[in-house]
Amino acid sequence: MSLKSSFSNFKLECGTDEAGRGCLAGPVTAAAVILPESFSNSLLNDSKQLSEKKRNTLQPILIKDAVSYAFTHIFPEDIDTINILNASILAMHKSIKALKTTPEFIIVDGNRFKPLNDIPFKTIVKGDSKYLSIAAASVLAKTFRDEYMDQIHLEFPMYNWKQNKGYPTKEHRAAIKKYGPTKYHRKSFRLLPEQFKLDI
Repeated sequence: MSLKSSFSNFKLECGTDEAGRGCLAGPVTAAAVILPESFSNSLLNDSKQLSEKKRNTLQPILIKDAVSYAFTHIFPEDIDTINILNASILAMHKSIKALKTTPEFIIVDGNRFKPLNDIPFKTIVKGDSKYLSIAAASVLAKTFRDEYMDQIHLEFPMYNWKQNKGYPTKEHRAAIKKYGPTKYHRKSFRLLPEQFKLDI
């Protein structure tokens, strides 16, 4: 199924999506993208359907071809304060506000969003596999977040964030059990299953 170029009749329609919502460590990252009406790329799809190599191939193409794009990290201390849903929406809002061109319409991956500056919007479940601009936002959010996780991996290599990107893999949880949480872990998340309680 090929992705649609737009949902609305507005010329400046922005797609937004986030990455890292279910992670135990690192930021939640959102991107917002306005693509030109003529944009097409046979490789582009929901970032979860793409290999890391394909995402990394797409990133510079999307950056070059977008009318405007922006991304935002919201870090664990804020996630712990305002919760992951609000942090995800905040990351999307900040990304949209950072666009060089103000969108006339916003399409959002998922089913939760909050109004922003009276700009009309539509939430679309699985939007990243239906619309080009949301798919582009999903790829940029994922690749920029992965780059950040690769950086902090160098500081704490024992958690292997380069590989797991902060997701709750067996290996990641085993490292938390052995070494305890870092400043990059989300303290409001259940870092370990109940039988391995941590004293945070």
